[in-house]
Amino acid sequence: MKTLLIFNHFDKFPLITTLLFLFACNPKSENNSPPTIQNFQLEEITITKLQDGYSKGDFTITEIVQLYIDRIEAVDKKDLELNSIIQLNPDAIAIARKLDIELKAGKSRGPLHGVPIVLKDNIDTHDQMFTTAGSRALQNSKPKHDSYVAKKLREAGAVIIAKANLSEWANFRGKMSSSGWSGINGQTKNPYVLDRNPCGSSSGSGVAVSANLTLLAIGTETNGSIVCPSNNNGIVGIKPTVGLVSRSGIIPISFTQDTAGPMARTVTDAAICLGALIGIDSTDTKTLASKNKVYDNYTQFLSKDGLKGKKIGVYTDPLGKHHKVDTIFQTAVNFIKNQGAEVVEFNEILENDIGDLSFQVMLYEYKDGLNKYFKSLGKDASIKNLEELIAFNQKDSVELSFYNQEYLKMAQDKDGLDSKSYQDILAKMLKGAREEGIDRIMNEHNLDAIISPTGGPAWKTDHINGDSFGLGSSSPAAISGYPNITVPMGFVDELPIGISFFGRAWSEPILLEIAYAYEQGTNHREAPKFLEN
Repeated sequence: MKTLLIFNHFDKFPLITTLLFLFACNPKSENNSPPTIQNFQLEEITITKLQDGYSKGDFTITEIVQLYIDRIEAVDKKDLELNSIIQLNPDAIAIARKLDIELKAGKSRGPLHGVPIVLKDNIDTHDQMFTTAGSRALQNSKPKHDSYVAKKLREAGAVIIAKANLSEWANFRGKMSSSGWSGINGQTKNPYVLDRNPCGSSSGSGVAVSANLTLLAIGTETNGSIVCPSNNNGIVGIKPTVGLVSRSGIIPISFTQDTAGPMARTVTDAAICLGALIGIDSTDTKTLASKNKVYDNYTQFLSKDGLKGKKIGVYTDPLGKHHKVDTIFQTAVNFIKNQGAEVVEFNEILENDIGDLSFQVMLYEYKDGLNKYFKSLGKDASIKNLEELIAFNQKDSVELSFYNQEYLKMAQDKDGLDSKSYQDILAKMLKGAREEGIDRIMNEHNLDAIISPTGGPAWKTDHINGDSFGLGSSSPAAISGYPNITVPMGFVDELPIGISFFGRAWSEPILLEIAYAYEQGTNHREAPKFLEN
């Protein structure tokens, strides 16, 4: 493994010494070379440790943000070319300095004050950064407003340091795509084994958190796009109930299924971030249903005894596809039982046609949502509707170089959302996923939550044949719009895999309680080693 420069600002030596002491990192080598990737001073730091350092005056927000920026420039852009970051925020240091002034004056905005965070690049920011969806068609696109998510994070004192790469158009452009590839930024790599896939579509968000390029990230999910990259990159991901987090200012796929959510290295950090994202937003009607059902502090539900007395459903359909995953999952089930939970197994949640109905709903809503988003960019926008996007891709030298845009074309052919065909399909899908799906199975067995393997080990990235997922369990929660939390469950050789906890609408508190108890009792998270193969 070659030595990697993490930063080249040697005037920060006093800070480096302090951080080495605080976080018990390895000392410099005998030749006094700069720290390598394995002993990055902030490796695996948590929000609690960061805030403790701020309060004691051990370091400043500006110093912390600079360290992360330097690491991104060295590790993501140069030495390893992880390609998890599309663009750095030119304003990050200025924002950090202002937040330092506030702290010095005794003002803290809360637990996210001064916390570096990366946003998936389908989330609007009204600043010097573009919002691209990874597409060359939007490479110079600047939204007129912050997304609701960006607004809430800024209010909470988080420092948006960068935008993350993603599977282009959130992996809903065409067939045989490779997760983590975009026309703007190329292929994102898995930090555990570099020729493996990070999954997606929140690929860069997952890699940036896992590789310690940031403390937190925000991903988005329609079906699997938070939990799958969290699985492949060995981190925690929360896919909230649709309506808990506003989608205003997020490039859409499905009004029914889309949501943003936090990606972190610990359940605690993800819970802290989740509390900062909530809020009723008049421009996203889904959030109206969240009234009196959400909390601004989800850490109150974290309990090491959270599994005791719970009744857990074991969704077995993803099993039998990878014997190593099955073995690790059975170990997880045994742990859960030993912690005082009762488990009951079942093989089916959704009828077979629900996935097909969901795909059709996505196509209808994709056309409507994209056209509304393009309109929000104003009359000078480079792309004004879905038809123009399809035409742009057809002429571009990169966009269709190894996979097509069939899903865009299929969406373009759909009628509007006032059509009877769309409304009938939507109603049948929701009934099948909710009252005849998750709600039915949980009522029948009186369950607190359902568990299943999140996915298998990361596959080799393949631009000829596309993704090879193998197994997954995201669909029941995704199609119903219900919450899902994934936590590291162990390793298949050098590759991490996760366990998912999902359940009823607005059940984030109990899912967090259970997921935290599992995490604290197993501690499977390990930082990546950046292996060549």
